Amino acid sequence: MNQTVTVEEWVARFRAIGLDDEAMAQWHRLFERENPAGHQSFLEWLGLPAERIAEIRRTYE
Repeated sequence: MNQTVTVEEWVARFRAIGLDDEAMAQWHRLFERENPAGHQSFLEWLGLPAERIAEIRRTYE
């Protein structure tokens, strides 16, 4: 998978469809619960550093 979308672009898309911070947090929790390996892969695809990925995953476990 090639990186073609930044975190900022992804968040902007979420906001454009009406997701607020709580809805985005709910999305992360669902993704982490249902597919932790996929969530890891997605965060890596976004180009996030390992420390930030670990922080996000701890927050939403």
